[in-house]
Amino acid sequence: MEVPGINFLAIPLKEKENWSLEIRPKANLFDLKFKEFWQYRDLITLFVRRELVPTYKQTILGPLWFILQPLLTTLIYSLIFGAIARIPIGGMPQIVFYLPGIVLWNFFNSSFLKCSSTFISNAPIFGKVYFPRLVLPVSGMLASLVNFFIQFGLFLVFFLYYYLFSDYQLHPNWHIALLPMLILTVAFYSLGFGMMVSAFTTRYRDLTHFLAFGTQLLMYATPIIYPMDIVPDKFKWINSINPLSPVFEGFRQSFLGIGQFQTQNLVISFGLGILIFFTGLILFNKAERTSIDTV
Repeated sequence: MEVPGINFLAIPLKEKENWSLEIRPKANLFDLKFKEFWQYRDLITLFVRRELVPTYKQTILGPLWFILQPLLTTLIYSLIFGAIARIPIGGMPQIVFYLPGIVLWNFFNSSFLKCSSTFISNAPIFGKVYFPRLVLPVSGMLASLVNFFIQFGLFLVFFLYYYLFSDYQLHPNWHIALLPMLILTVAFYSLGFGMMVSAFTTRYRDLTHFLAFGTQLLMYATPIIYPMDIVPDKFKWINSINPLSPVFEGFRQSFLGIGQFQTQNLVISFGLGILIFFTGLILFNKAERTSIDTV
C-alpha cells in the first residue's frame, strides 16, 4: 500500500530507545546492585524522616519520649533488679550501669523489628513504584541509629556527672576507641537478622508472632541487666554462644571499667556480624523477586 508523501523505505524498522532507567531482573543471588542502591540515597533520607517524625507526632511530650523511654526503663530495672533482686553491679551507680545496655539494646531491637517487617509493612508501596528494596531496611536501621545517638548523649550526661562530681570509681579506658566498631557490629546483626526474618515472613507469617518473644529471650541472654562475671559457670555457655554478649560487655566496660571483656571475642563477633549481614542480604535479595506474589 502506498501513501502519498510518505516514503516507508526511509523509516527505520526499529529505533534505538534511550531510557533514563532500565529495570532488569536480577541475574543471580549475588547481583546485589549496590551502585543502584547508592543512587537512591536521597530516598533513604526521606524514609528516615518518615520513620522519625510520625513516631511522636501529635503527642503531648513529642521528642521528649526519646529521652523519657530509656529513663523510665532504667528506673524500672533499678527497682526490680537493683532494689528487689539485688543483682550486684560492681558498686556502680544504677543509672550509669543500666542505661548504656538499655540504649544499645533499644538500637538493636528497634532496628531489627523494623527490618524484619519490610515486605509485609510496605507491600502497598512495592506494588506501585520501583526502587531498590534494600532502601527500606537500611532506612529503618538509620532511624534507629539517630534515636540511639540521642539516648547515648543522655547517658554521657549522667556518666560525666558521676565521673566528675561523685565518689564513685568509674574507670573509662582505651576501649572507648572501639565504640564505632561496637555500634557497627550491632547494626550488622540487626540488619542481617532482620532481613532474614523479613525474607522468611513473606511465606511463613506465623514467624512474626515469635519475634517479640524471641527478642525478649535474647535480651535476658545478653548482659544488659547484669555483668557477665556474676553468671554461674554452668550457665556461662549461654552468654558465650550469644554473639551480642561481647558487644554489650565491651560497651559498658569502655566507660565503667568493669566486666569481662576480651578484644578477640569482639573481633570474632564483628566478623560473624558481617557474615550474618551478607547472608541476610542474599536471602532478602532472593525474596525480593517474588515478594509481591507471596505477601
